[in-house]
Amino acid sequence: MKNYKTIVLSNQEISPGYYRMQILAPGYDAQARAGQFVMFRVQRSLPPLLRRPFGIFRTGFLAPDCDGMPSKEFIEIVYKVVGLGTEIMQDLHQGDQIELLGPLGRGFDLGAPDEDKILVGGGIGLVPLYMLAEKLDNKARSRLLMGGRTRDDIITVTEFERLGVETYVSTEDGSLGEEGLVTQVLERKLQKYPQATVYACGPMPMLDAVQRICANHKAPLQVSLEALMACGVGACLGCVVKGAGHSEETPRYLCTCKQGPVFNAEELDWRQLDEPQQDCGGCR
Repeated sequence: MKNYKTIVLSNQEISPGYYRMQILAPGYDAQARAGQFVMFRVQRSLPPLLRRPFGIFRTGFLAPDCDGMPSKEFIEIVYKVVGLGTEIMQDLHQGDQIELLGPLGRGFDLGAPDEDKILVGGGIGLVPLYMLAEKLDNKARSRLLMGGRTRDDIITVTEFERLGVETYVSTEDGSLGEEGLVTQVLERKLQKYPQATVYACGPMPMLDAVQRICANHKAPLQVSLEALMACGVGACLGCVVKGAGHSEETPRYLCTCKQGPVFNAEELDWRQLDEPQQDCGGCR
């Protein structure tokens, strides 16, 4: 984990309201795991005071500017403009200073190469699944199910397809791909691949539905949770969720930032998903 000031390399709108930012980040390519995140602070002004958590979309190296110069190591984040923090971020340009803390949290368990794997992402929940798909050894046995309300919520399709991962798209309004919910596609895929391990990230109602389907099929499930965070390191306890076996007599809470954001489904108390949730908007 490192905390340092760095600069924006690029910041581009990739779909209405969705942006992809490339950030200079030495050391991240070797350290970051699929499913981890960074805490991001804009340096131009005091408000917003708190950092914002963002999943790492990918890491890599830029080609050197000229012979003899080192290549630039970077990370990319993808975010949706939904509040003050992300409104400031959308106006950042190449060379602007920011501050990063990370990589943070527990990432995905990649499993064995000979296992079938199904990746399920809704909207901004597709972000941590890219590095996961990139790191999987046997991409021919991996399927990605992308879901969104409209075609505008289906992001980075081309990048996933370039990895060689079989990709299925569904939208609630039918504007792109199959009309309907991504969970309907998951139901069919688990009937075809009953031994598959499922990885999911997206809105809580989607994750709740995915968990019910996987439980019915007895399919192993890992979920990446979104949560409002103030510190990102387990100090503030602002991102706790209820763990399996939680009760008033024996409370059990888990920090999304430190013990997650990736959890095995059986670690969580899924009754919490029936309670009102505070929408983090893909981390404002």
